[in-house]
Amino acid sequence: LAAEVDSTLTEIFAAAVNRFSPRGRVALLAVGGYGRRELAPFSDLDLLLVHSRRTLPDEFVKALWYPLWDRGFKVGHSVRTPRQTLQMIRDDLDTATALVTARVIAGDAVFGGALIDKCQIRLRRAGQRWVGDLHARVLQRHRDFGEVAFLLEPNLKEGLGGLRDIHALWWANAVGFALSDADLRVLDECNQVLLRVRSALHTTTGRPGDVLHLQDQASVAHEAGFAHDDALMAAIADAGTRVMWIADQTWARLDPPVDRSPQPQLLAPGVALINGEIHLADDVDPAADPTLTLRVATAAARQGARIDRDSLDRLGRFARVLPEPWPAGASDDLVALLLEGERAIPVWETLDARDLIVRILPEWRAVRCRPQRNAFHRFTVDRHLWQAAANAAEYASRVARPDLLVLSALFHDLGKGIPVTTPLPESTCSHELVHAWG
Repeated sequence: LAAEVDSTLTEIFAAAVNRFSPRGRVALLAVGGYGRRELAPFSDLDLLLVHSRRTLPDEFVKALWYPLWDRGFKVGHSVRTPRQTLQMIRDDLDTATALVTARVIAGDAVFGGALIDKCQIRLRRAGQRWVGDLHARVLQRHRDFGEVAFLLEPNLKEGLGGLRDIHALWWANAVGFALSDADLRVLDECNQVLLRVRSALHTTTGRPGDVLHLQDQASVAHEAGFAHDDALMAAIADAGTRVMWIADQTWARLDPPVDRSPQPQLLAPGVALINGEIHLADDVDPAADPTLTLRVATAAARQGARIDRDSLDRLGRFARVLPEPWPAGASDDLVALLLEGERAIPVWETLDARDLIVRILPEWRAVRCRPQRNAFHRFTVDRHLWQAAANAAEYASRVARPDLLVLSALFHDLGKGIPVTTPLPESTCSHELVHAWG
């Protein structure tokens, strides 16, 4: 689609130049999403017309914008000199972020390219001071639009884990807030998934929009090439989860823990707090210690601390599925994690990022990212169960068996992952779990 629009703009630009012959050097740049060549059927066209003289004739400028409006495009447009553009990078965050992906569409390619090169240099110099403001906007969006991964009607663009988060991370990386190659590859994969779905949403509804409503999900799934709507929503949830986790890890560097003592504080066997994060001891072997993941998770929830990235990667590579019956202490560790309430939810999300939950509870695989299609729920099944357990933990002091309370909350909908042909799916899950616990 972007290539088709490029061709249209090239023709319009050439016609305007032939008709009005503007003096000086002029170039038309694509910026923002259009600069990235990421257009859905009803996306805005973000354009920057740069020129070397003080002003451009109004007739020439109108000859560029009016044909686009007549064809139904929504155009975000600016007309500036190079000096004005470079000044805006210093003064305006929206301009700075949009110009990261600028490219020349038509006109003087040398003139436009030179400005883009200067913008990149200016961005690397000034961009670091914008990172904090960008993060503040990211947090506000998350409060306003919720999570792409877990909401039943996610906002694909503005939600936590959505396209805007990917763009913000790319921009931060471009100005020196470096991401790993592995994280950048994941972001690119997730970006492709979310773009494909957003384009299908525009096509099937015939209008602009970013919220994927329940009534549109079946048709969007078909248009986007998914087998059914549940497969569509699972793919969106998976992409949103991965983006959300990378975003959390990246932006945490702007707000390091207050307690950053390098002296290890032992919290549990093989688990220590170092520099405000939960670390595995160097000599601990995740493959030989089946309850290590639960001890790490419980420590992270109790301390309100992140799990060190290298430690998490070690668990992801080497931790094994809990044997049956569970080892001594495993069920106690699980209950302890659940009793931490709301503080346990980000820990569950972190474990899920490395496929660690299914090694504790294999039944979890069937409910991971699973949508619920009724008006009584806001979240996918997995997020719903985490939240139910967190809510139940608030009543732990009022009951004789708080362990049964929080476990029941976590497991009450595990049967939704079992085919409906199975009789009493919840009872089946409960029987298997009790057997696993010995």
